[in-house]
Amino acid sequence: MTKHYSGRTAAALATLSLAVALTACSADADTGAATDPGAALSHIHGLGLRGDTLYVATHQGLHTPGADGRPTPVGDRRDDFMGFTVTPDGTFLASGHPAPGAAGPADLGLVASTDAGITWREKSLGGEVDFHALDTASDSTVYGYDSANGLLRVSTDGVTWEDRATLPALDIAVSPTAPGTVLATTESGVVRSTDGGRTFAPGAGRVLAYVSWGAPGALFGVGPDGVLFRGTAGGTVWTRVSTVPGGAPQALTVVDARRLLVATQDGVYESRDAGVRFERRVAVTTGEGGH
Repeated sequence: MTKHYSGRTAAALATLSLAVALTACSADADTGAATDPGAALSHIHGLGLRGDTLYVATHQGLHTPGADGRPTPVGDRRDDFMGFTVTPDGTFLASGHPAPGAAGPADLGLVASTDAGITWREKSLGGEVDFHALDTASDSTVYGYDSANGLLRVSTDGVTWEDRATLPALDIAVSPTAPGTVLATTESGVVRSTDGGRTFAPGAGRVLAYVSWGAPGALFGVGPDGVLFRGTAGGTVWTRVSTVPGGAPQALTVVDARRLLVATQDGVYESRDAGVRFERRVAVTTGEGGH
């Protein structure tokens, strides 16, 4: 039987946010070539690839590492992109808040870019919603977690939205093969929906901060302490893989069964062997957690 979560308690969100913000001890590992700390990023909210180019969504806009590993700003917007994802066709979707002093409403709603973040246009909900997590299904359905209202919203076109379940969550992930299967990370564990986010079974077991379902058989989650897990059985079983270097996580994106991107307190790390080893791609300064 599934349970529908209603309402949002401030205590639940505070507990989850606090757990994610705690900095854990990182495992000793080769973290790759050092990057100039003076050019480091902070407050990372999302990661994505377009082609083989890494994009990092931050409190100060979108960045990508240059040839020397230094983060380079993308486009002219320096918005606080709290939610960010790259769709299978290469479109960037984001949400959050405009840069200080910028014109427009305090909440971006859903904005989109078809030129890899150079320019953006509003699609919907401007001035109404700040999505802290975004993901898309194989049928192009967009799932967004409205943090202010603790509400999962769903859209088939990114313009018209339907309100689904209310629950205290930090991150969401949609199955790449079953568009109606959605996972969400909560303080009581990873909760699962099989009806498009209308209802969720109660969370139990593994407490994770971020989850990402990059391809069939490529479900991963990272705990508040940076421990990486691989999910099976539709996200009901989690097996420890390794510990990501750099402390507490800020974002996670799974590209495929072998390739993962994780932002922690001191870097954006990439693994090409399903999370066994990581190499630092970009330096990060300690922030207050990804979301």
